[in-house]
Amino acid sequence: MNLFANYQVIGKENIPPMGPLIVVSNHLSYIDPSILSHAVKRRLNFLAKSSLFTGFPVSQMLYAYGAHPLNRQGADIGAVRWAKEKLSRDGTLVIFPEGTRSNGKMIRGKQGVARIIQMTGSPILPVGITGTQNLQSLLRVVNPTGDIKVNIGSPFSLPSIEGKISTDVMQTMTDMIMARIASLIPNEYRGVYKTSDSNSQNPLGNKICVE
Repeated sequence: MNLFANYQVIGKENIPPMGPLIVVSNHLSYIDPSILSHAVKRRLNFLAKSSLFTGFPVSQMLYAYGAHPLNRQGADIGAVRWAKEKLSRDGTLVIFPEGTRSNGKMIRGKQGVARIIQMTGSPILPVGITGTQNLQSLLRVVNPTGDIKVNIGSPFSLPSIEGKISTDVMQTMTDMIMARIASLIPNEYRGVYKTSDSNSQNPLGNKICVE
């Protein structure tokens, strides 16, 4: 990686050496999965939007890389089961909460991601990536150049839930995840999460109670 780009990884000491783990990251380029694989140094499994799995050989390549399709239009029970199975074997699951590549500034995270994470109950490792937004063409992905920085934060868990999960609560948990990611990148790249502060306390406390 360093042959072509000024590549830097910060926070390697935050990566748990073993056990189930969900990696959440902002998403800028098709090269991001490779960047994460190189930085985290664990066998990664990815949930990717189902529209990417269109025909041969793209779908076969995605499956070989450890990806599984996720239907973002509704509750994808199959994807949840797949994720739980991987995590039950102390696997590492990667989710891009934004659901698609941004233009360099973070966009709002999808609520379904928080639901999947809540259902698995695994620890979460937040990662912030900068510098890959200009690597969009196949040539740039194969031969990345420029300054690429991967900032790995401390693992955390979502608050425990009592009762039925409302849309508002799900949005709160999604924002908690996105705030952690945003805190790992410069302010100018945080987009809709520009004012996020990972050091701020959860306003709902350590437990969310739902009627």
